[in-house]
Amino acid sequence: MENQQLEKIASQVRRDIVRMVAGVNSGHPGGSLGCADFLTVLYFDVMNHDSSKFSMEGKGEDVFYLSNGHISPVWYSVLARSGYFPVNELGTFRKLSSRLQGHPSTDKKLPGVRMASGSLGQGLSNAIGTAQTKKLNGDKSIVYSLHGDGELQEGQIWEAAMYGAAHKVDNVIATIDYNGRQIDGDVEDVISLGDLSLKWQAFGWEVYNMDGHNMQSLKETLAAAKGNVGNDKPKVIIMKTEMGQGVDFMMGTHKWHGVAPNPDQLASALGQLEETLGDY
Repeated sequence: MENQQLEKIASQVRRDIVRMVAGVNSGHPGGSLGCADFLTVLYFDVMNHDSSKFSMEGKGEDVFYLSNGHISPVWYSVLARSGYFPVNELGTFRKLSSRLQGHPSTDKKLPGVRMASGSLGQGLSNAIGTAQTKKLNGDKSIVYSLHGDGELQEGQIWEAAMYGAAHKVDNVIATIDYNGRQIDGDVEDVISLGDLSLKWQAFGWEVYNMDGHNMQSLKETLAAAKGNVGNDKPKVIIMKTEMGQGVDFMMGTHKWHGVAPNPDQLASALGQLEETLGDY
């Protein structure tokens, strides 16, 4: 898909995000806005998947796990916009009996969701387990996962990292949303992550870096990682993003990690985001 087309989809996804969160005065807009470009490229350009034939097993197709489940608004929007469920269902976000819970869950069998997430640190273990199963079954598909940078403060991430490298699970591509912010402030001030590239290399992973707001960088980096599947090394992409990307008053701060915009702020946000596919 052309970069301009992807940018138009991402703009609509951002509109969906702020409207969903504002609609119930609850949710996490900051990280969701920051990952809109990545998930748009992943679902509309990179992954081999068929929304009309979703199955929990994901045999013969690429699989994605959202580990930092609090940014569910961006994932729900991308899933809906790529055909997994009706777009108008986005209006039920975080409401009673909705399939679109604040953190993704599997109990209501929402198409596209294969694991409940929200307890940070667990997604990489799921991704590696699924990827290893695919290898054992002769399935050439790839498993993708997304993680927050603050999530790397969870010990389970590094247990999974050791396991993936030790067992040469080379068909997993993990991406780190490296915006430098988490709920309590800057990541550097909470628990510094040090040099992430060197750290992942030391754990035996193949490391890539990309600009999370440049469609060409996203496409080329994901293609490069995908092209090296089969080289005995799991892959991790450190993706530089800006929390709140696309909405000027949400950028440059951690304060919009989990705060919904009021009606005036929503109007301001929507004024900065082009409606390209039609609001739900």
